[in-house]
Amino acid sequence: MEETYLIDTHCWLNWHINPDRLSPAQFQVMEDVENDIYFSTVSAWEINIKYRLEQIKLPSLPFRYIPDRINKDGLKVLAFSLEHSLRIENLPPHHNDPFDRLIIAQAQIGDMTILTNDKRFELYDVKIIT
Repeated sequence: MEETYLIDTHCWLNWHINPDRLSPAQFQVMEDVENDIYFSTVSAWEINIKYRLEQIKLPSLPFRYIPDRINKDGLKVLAFSLEHSLRIENLPPHHNDPFDRLIIAQAQIGDMTILTNDKRFELYDVKIIT
């Protein structure tokens, strides 16, 4: 069975800005062009907010940088849906970050493995690579 991956926002940013923060397992998955790796629209939202609040710096504005990197990396985009938003209700309160909870819900519904550096994801019924 083919495995699909959903990349967490911070892991995606690290891939491009701080690749030394990736584990060898994460780097291997991300560099293998045969893997189906998805970038969530939730991550674009989170990046935009953090950029506007000056919590992160990017080489160019998010509306240019994000699509450019997605295309260069050959990623697929996963839109956030009503089904994803309703799944949040069923998640235990292990994690307070709303963006991470949205990513977890998407991964559960899509039966995806999350590429993340956040160990709290282990508390959920979801596969991860840290």
